[in-house]
Amino acid sequence: MEITGEYRLEEPRDDVWVRLFDPDVLRRCIPGCKELTQTAENSFDAKVVLKIGPVSATFAATVEIIDIEAPESCRIIGKGNGGIAGFVKGDCVVRLAQDGNATFLTYSANVDIGGKIAALGGRLVQATSKKLADQFFVSFSSREG
Repeated sequence: MEITGEYRLEEPRDDVWVRLFDPDVLRRCIPGCKELTQTAENSFDAKVVLKIGPVSATFAATVEIIDIEAPESCRIIGKGNGGIAGFVKGDCVVRLAQDGNATFLTYSANVDIGGKIAALGGRLVQATSKKLADQFFVSFSSREG
């Protein structure tokens, strides 16, 4: 399934770029994040509690940021296992463009799911995924992170 989005952030691109790699910012902005540990310069392990429809689970996830072209773009790949609830794998390209004193952020992600969450149906899973992405960027753009 593909998920895309775009956001205007009222801060310079260089500042947005730095915050995208900050584990404390990410921990505060990722919906349901209970733990986030930096394991290498651009790699993280996380524990995230998600609820999709009637299915709720804690996912153990790994995330790696690759194809880095600072401060313009990067690719984020990740996978998470929620036990009996299923698994999630994702690949996301994030692009940042300077827009005056602001930054225009776009992302395009491909997500693969399996297990009980896959049985819930594509529309529910896609709507929930988009909602979670929006929650992240609302927190991120409001500088809660």
